[in-house]
Amino acid sequence: MSNQTAFDFNQEEPLTSSSTPLTSCTITVRVIKSFPYRNVKNIIFHDYDLMTKSPQDLFEDSMKYININGSFRPFRNVKYDTLKVYTHAHGSKTVNLVINFEHDDDPKWLLDINESDKKLSDYFIENETEISLYKLDDYITYKANPEEKW
Repeated sequence: MSNQTAFDFNQEEPLTSSSTPLTSCTITVRVIKSFPYRNVKNIIFHDYDLMTKSPQDLFEDSMKYININGSFRPFRNVKYDTLKVYTHAHGSKTVNLVINFEHDDDPKWLLDINESDKKLSDYFIENETEISLYKLDDYITYKANPEEKW
């Protein structure tokens, strides 16, 4: 039998989302093809630098991933034009599984994809933040009548 314990108390604490540097974060982009049918697929970016990347960079990186990755083929026919924070790390989530209906006019939650000077960290985006990518017209239509279809 080994004298080793299951947990080493001398080991340093692992990094959590609050101690991960903004230059090496993990963020999730929730690509929304259809609101009523809840067609959502995630892109997970590891080691993403929030201090140098802008919303425009995130949009371009997401579009490149969608166009290169075969599993996103059904998502390629949507003209995505909006990035919005779905949830901040360890924050409360919305009851809607597709999109966060709140904070539509809050510049901390709605990212300008044409913005290249402002960085993602300026939007208070941190490690483990989830961001939705969608077509604004589809969102407005769905928000007016949030009926889910099967």
